Parts: sequence; structure tokens; C-alpha cells
Amino acid sequence: MKTESPRHLLLLRNPSLLILLFLLAAATASPLVQIAMAAEPEQQAPATQEAAVHIVYVDRPEGADAEEFHIRTLAPVCGSEEKAKDAVLYHYKHAASGFSAKLTAEQVEDLKKQPGVLQVTPSQTFQLHGSEGGHAGTTRTMGLM
Repeated sequence: MKTESPRHLLLLRNPSLLILLFLLAAATASPLVQIAMAAEPEQQAPATQEAAVHIVYVDRPEGADAEEFHIRTLAPVCGSEEKAKDAVLYHYKHAASGFSAKLTAEQVEDLKKQPGVLQVTPSQTFQLHGSEGGHAGTTRTMGLM
């Protein structure tokens, strides 16, 4: 007589399936968390012109070089291509098109008005589990990094 194993034991016997389910849940929840949390830092930002890291999502024209397009998009906001190159921290070219850059609040507002810019969001690190949860040090970076 064959007994069927409960579904939760199937997950324990197949770690690949468990990892896949975790990644699927994390990927599904991330945009919701990002949308809910993106506005919060801008509302609390002080009036100073201190630069902070932002993720900039762009609609890059087909066939255009990603890095060149990112610099051309940012140059009018920074004042020159050299300053734009200095501000960019990373270029995203595969899963999404965009870049991360250190920008002031004024630059963020100007950049949002540039053609091809879809979204500008502050780069944030969230603590998913604190010491009270028993998983101290587990963090999740929002954005593309």
C-alpha cells in the first residue's frame, strides 16, 4: 500500500522548488513594496541640496547604446556630460534600462521632465528581519541592484 506524502514534504525534498517559490514570491512582492515606499523618502527629505542615490528607469530607443543614452539623458540636468558621467554609479542594460546616480532633489525634479525618463525613485535598503525576528542582518535592497 502506497501512502502519498503531504505537499509540504514535497517542498522539503526538493530544495530547487522551494528556492523557486521563494524567488517568485520575492519578485512579485518587490514592485508593491517599492511603489508603497518610494514616495515616503521624498516627503521626508530635508530642503538641503545634498545628493542621494536614485534609480532612474528610462525608455531607451531601440538600437541606442545604453550608456550613451543614459549620459545624454542626465547631462542637461547635471550641466555637462562629464558631470553626468561622474554622477552615474551604475548602468542597467539587461532586465531593465536605466541607471543609478547621485542626484539632488532639484536634479530629480528636472530629470523627471526629460524625454524618455519613466521613473526616478530613491535607492533604499530595507530591513526585512530585525534582531527580534532572529534573522539579524538580513537585508533586501530595493531597486535593481
